[in-house]
Order: sequence, then C-alpha cells, then structure tokens
Amino acid sequence: MSTDPFPAADFDEWAETYDQSVLEPAPFPFDGYQQVLETLLQRAAPRAGQTVLDLGTGTGNLALLFAQRGCRLTCTDFSEAMLAKARPKLPGAVFLQHDARQKLPPALHQPFDHVVSAYVFHHFDLDQKIQICADLVHNHLAPGGSLLIGDISFPGRAAQEAFRQSISNWEEEFYWLADESLPALESAGVMTIGYLQVSPCAGVYHLRAL
Repeated sequence: MSTDPFPAADFDEWAETYDQSVLEPAPFPFDGYQQVLETLLQRAAPRAGQTVLDLGTGTGNLALLFAQRGCRLTCTDFSEAMLAKARPKLPGAVFLQHDARQKLPPALHQPFDHVVSAYVFHHFDLDQKIQICADLVHNHLAPGGSLLIGDISFPGRAAQEAFRQSISNWEEEFYWLADESLPALESAGVMTIGYLQVSPCAGVYHLRAL
C-alpha cells in the first residue's frame, strides 16, 4: 500500500509557523513569495463582487489580497490547522476542507470568476497538474474567467539544475518546468495567457480554456 508523500498531518504541524517561514529571507523555496502573491492579484485584476476560489489557501495570505479588493472568497485546504489560521483573516469567506488532488465536491460546483492557487501544485506530478488545471478551466470557470497559479517554477530543466547547484537546501519535488508544462497544458485544451518568472525559483501561470 502506497504512502501519501504529502499527508495533511505534515501541514497541520506547519500551520503555526507557516507565515513566518514563507517570509524569511532565503533563496529557496520561498524566494519572491510576496511578489508571487501580488503578481497573481495583478494578473487577475479582480473587481469587487467577483467570485474567487483559492485552491489550497493555507493560512489565507493570497485570499486576503482578493478579499481586500471586495471579492467573494471560497477557500479550500486539506489541512484543518491551516484553515484555522486563515479563518480569522477572512471572516467573510467560505471555507471547506478539501484535498486539491480530488475532484471539487458538489458544494463547489459553480462557476468562479477566478480560481487561484499559490505554492500548491509542486506537490503534483505533471500529469496531475495538467488534469487538475484542465478540470478547473473547463468545468469551474465563468465565461471569461481565469486560472492563476503561482508556484515554485523554472523556465526549463537547465535553469532548474543551475539553481539547484547554487543552493544548499534543495528538496526534490514536482516543480514546474515552463517549457514542458505549457505545451502539455495546451494539448489538454488549456490556453496560457501568460507565464512570468517572478524570482529565480518561482513563476506565475495565467490560464484559461482554449
């Protein structure tokens, strides 16, 4: 029987110190963290009243930026401890414990103006990334809506290897490689509006259905 490499319990333990750890100055893995969140907001250009699903909200840092623009937030995470940290920041949001690796539950079968996610998809292999993105853009976006993902990402394998050699705390996970991911997304009917490398190890994907 296979063991889950990313159990919710690990993130429950991390919840207490998560906000501190993502803001600590370090080259990896959260170099550019705040810039990634702000870039996601800028690319979405949300309007007050729009509906936003934050997939894997963690402690709610990204969702808070959208809430401050007057958006109506629905926030999911598979860690109840993370959600407990997010709720006080977002008193007007709807929260649901949900594993992003699974299909969205019936309670979330509605069109969203934007689906956003930060630092979640590097836990999924490329096939899972493509499958989740395709489902979101084809089945859960309102007309003209967009999927925006900020995550650990590199332009390609050579850039990833050069970065790996430059640091001492590398951890091997399923990091995005833009030159492989973008064609795979297009083959699944997902159009890339834009990809922006925000820091040496983080990028933002702006996606919608073809």
